[in-house]
Amino acid sequence: MGQDVDRRTFSRRDRQRYRTKVQRCLDTLAIMLREHPFARDEPMTGLEVELNLVDHDLSPSLAGSAVLDAIGSSQFQSELGRWNLELNLPPRPLPGDEWRHLERHLLDELAVARAKAVDCGAQLAVIGILPTLERRHLVTEALSPDQRYATLNEQMLSARGEPIRLDIAGDDPSGRHGVEPEHLQADFDSIAPEAACTSMQLHLQVHPDSFAGYWNAAQCLAGVQLAVGSNSPFLLGSRLWAETRIPLFEQSCDVRTPELRNQGVRPRVWFGERWITSILDLFSENGRYFPALMPVTEDDDPMAELEAGHVPALNELRLHNGTIWRWNRPVYDVADGVPHVRVENRVLPAGPTVVDMVANALFFYGLLRTLVEAERPLWSMMSFEAAEENFITAARHGLDGPLYWPGTGWIRPDELVLRKLLPQAADGLARWGVEGEVTDRFLSIIEQRCVTRRTGAGWQLDTVAALEEGGADRPAALHGMLSRYLEWSAANEPVHTWPVPK
Repeated sequence: MGQDVDRRTFSRRDRQRYRTKVQRCLDTLAIMLREHPFARDEPMTGLEVELNLVDHDLSPSLAGSAVLDAIGSSQFQSELGRWNLELNLPPRPLPGDEWRHLERHLLDELAVARAKAVDCGAQLAVIGILPTLERRHLVTEALSPDQRYATLNEQMLSARGEPIRLDIAGDDPSGRHGVEPEHLQADFDSIAPEAACTSMQLHLQVHPDSFAGYWNAAQCLAGVQLAVGSNSPFLLGSRLWAETRIPLFEQSCDVRTPELRNQGVRPRVWFGERWITSILDLFSENGRYFPALMPVTEDDDPMAELEAGHVPALNELRLHNGTIWRWNRPVYDVADGVPHVRVENRVLPAGPTVVDMVANALFFYGLLRTLVEAERPLWSMMSFEAAEENFITAARHGLDGPLYWPGTGWIRPDELVLRKLLPQAADGLARWGVEGEVTDRFLSIIEQRCVTRRTGAGWQLDTVAALEEGGADRPAALHGMLSRYLEWSAANEPVHTWPVPK
């Protein structure tokens, strides 16, 4: 939700007007999808990375504003927490060696950010959840000063009517760490826990005619993405899920009371509930199921703009969509006067390294192309409930949780990737026109991650376990792990090659 919001209070009539305007935008979009030309150029990709700042003690550093000022680049923006930054890279096509250039661009931007952070007494951490966070850090005062975040905080807490509750039970199904499951329960008087989630967001611009296929395919792949890309096993000192960011984000943005949850009211962080046939299905669900959080209404009439030959911005539809956090989210936007739609993939955590993140992205884009162009769509052989179960299983267990895959049955994620999905990803990237050397470089990282069974989450868990076996308590072990993580992450060595202390 990047749109500016300059108000903090809203009346009943504001909410009524906003609902009407969202529907007006939806009606306008329906006409556009039938009659108006959308971008048909070479599909463009985009990448956003959320970052953390830590101080010399490796605790969160609230120097976000100072670091942003020091960087002085519009590609870096504030995020929810004062210890967060977000990097938005310009869109680029997939073919050729574009993503090798993207790797270098991302490395250069992070190098600048690291240097400016040091000037401000901080360090950069590219990780799914900062493992040195403590409850005392997750308070209202730690939220960024931007008006939209203050408004979002007030509106979400008002809608909920009680503190934000985290209740996450962990486990270790592999048994490799030989310890009992841990359980985190805590209440918070702000949405600051949401700022603990730092992700990598992947965008793919597609034509509206093919959007449904790409969204359905992305839903099918969400579990596999998490299994091979998990990087968030610790929260507030507790060892929880392989990708604890998933339940953390769901619970920290949950404006439902327990009673509303029991009634089956849908959550605002949502996997969804069905396969779709049009992007309109998702935007329609947004208006049908979710009340406004920030009902800011513009004076324009999108239908009149369309009839006058202009491309409407659909501001209310876009703002509303930005307050519903689907793991694969639809995006409507206008660039150079031409409308386009995108699939925004929000499944993956940030980190561990640039090369790991680029490998995750190309694995995803390659598989998307193959699944969308398959003779028989995967989602026609797989229930939506199975896709969601895969997503939750992978978030809990990483590479240790078996997933369901049509034509194969239940299979461990690393075996599924090695036996089936890597060749399909390579084929998809070839269809996108990606150079073979680029495909080999990055998909080999996914391959070796599966061969060694070493993800970011696995490395964090093994390192903390080793340090605790050496006599460190949990806080010291987390500190020691993060110190090593920062060193290896900056070196851009793939996480499957990182050593674990003896």
